[in-house]
Amino acid sequence: MIRNLENAEHYRWGDRCDGWRLLAGDDLAVIQERMPPGTSEVLHRHERARQLFYLLSGRLQISIDTATFDLTAGDSIEVAPGRPHQVRNVSSDEVTFLVISAPTTRGDRIEEQEP
Repeated sequence: MIRNLENAEHYRWGDRCDGWRLLAGDDLAVIQERMPPGTSEVLHRHERARQLFYLLSGRLQISIDTATFDLTAGDSIEVAPGRPHQVRNVSSDEVTFLVISAPTTRGDRIEEQEP
């Protein structure tokens, strides 16, 4: 089946952010996310899931452990299981990106204390 933003399962997260489940398997999940300017995710980690963030548009800042990275369209970065991470849109433009997780992150999220 063809999946797109019109027919994929949609959910809201954080402060005004959107996600669309393009693939929702137990072994592999692909989500397209949209973050308006000035929004951020809560610092968290996954015990089992390995993730790849692939930036489609805008500029995204991601912290992994104690390092911070700035991604632009076409960039990707891996987050290994167990590593605390947080994404932020510190720009004045909307950000869209894919999050590819193996296995799924459903039931595999542990929120961390912000440093």
